[in-house]
Amino acid sequence: MGVIKQFFQNVAWGDLDVLIVDLPPGTGDAQLTMIQAVPISGAVIVTTPQKIAVLDAVRGVEMFRKLDVPLLGIVENMSYIEVGGMKAYPFGTGGGQNTAAQYGTPLLAKIPLEEGIRLGGDMGLPSALSSDSIADPFLDIARQIDEMLFS
Repeated sequence: MGVIKQFFQNVAWGDLDVLIVDLPPGTGDAQLTMIQAVPISGAVIVTTPQKIAVLDAVRGVEMFRKLDVPLLGIVENMSYIEVGGMKAYPFGTGGGQNTAAQYGTPLLAKIPLEEGIRLGGDMGLPSALSSDSIADPFLDIARQIDEMLFS
């Protein structure tokens, strides 16, 4: 908890339009400490299609709702894989879509299970900065959030 407070209060961030903080799933001390330490404009919940992942996502949604943090949307990660031009769903379907519908929030994107995303992450090169189409869902998420927060 002390590290999170220090992260927000003792770093010279300069002028920021947005600060995105990627937190582990669930409703732990990290989330609660962050909510208490700084004003939060909204939360984006990331899940995968599997039922167990959706249960974690729902716990996160419920916690943010109880603490009056607006839910900006749901992202479904590892949603599908394309093989030979056809989509396969190794982790099932509907987890993100159903959660978004349940809470009346947008499904911001379905991110494919793609090696380029993993490789970029391993090399410290975010997929959103790629000139390849792999950047598209990430840029679309950013555009939607920008519209929600600044329009």
